Amino acid sequence: MYDAIVVAGGAARRLGSVDKPALLLAGSSLLDHVLAAVADAERTVVVGPERDVARAVHWCREQPPGGGPVAALAAGFRHVRADVVVVLAADLPWIAPAVVALQAALGDGPADAALLVDSDGRVNHLAAAWRRPALGAALAAVGEPAGAPAHRVLAGTTYVTVLDPHGWGRDCDTWDDLAAARREADDLAAARREAQERSNR
Repeated sequence: MYDAIVVAGGAARRLGSVDKPALLLAGSSLLDHVLAAVADAERTVVVGPERDVARAVHWCREQPPGGGPVAALAAGFRHVRADVVVVLAADLPWIAPAVVALQAALGDGPADAALLVDSDGRVNHLAAAWRRPALGAALAAVGEPAGAPAHRVLAGTTYVTVLDPHGWGRDCDTWDDLAAARREADDLAAARREAQERSNR
């Protein structure tokens, strides 16, 4: 059993400050793609302005609104109860396989968290699985969360990494990122249709 915190309140400056989690990919919002990835969570907390989504979630806001990812985690943390908490950004449409891999990496070992790492070695602080007590302690150690950089949450924690050769953690920070994701989604849909047509022959 796990709970999930989805961070969905960023300013999306590289996208002209549009409502990035509401942007569509293959007929669903980016946020709904992420919510589908944690559909089996006991509780899903979305930190950001309320939007129409495909399933029931618990909403809350960081203080102040727009206060950054650490402020969002601090706000969401107040509403989770499970021993393991999966933390995700709202613009990760391909993240579903990583949710399983991150929890498996955390397992029953001594680490406080498991974090996704891309092929260039960059740690994604918003694609992670945490032990809830460790996340609470890490947030408390940061102090004032508003405006704090995400990497400060890892100070003093023990974490393992999950390599991401498949691009599960690709985000949609720019219009080019979104266009590439839409092309990939179209290609996947076409491949599925072709496979279905072959099986029907």
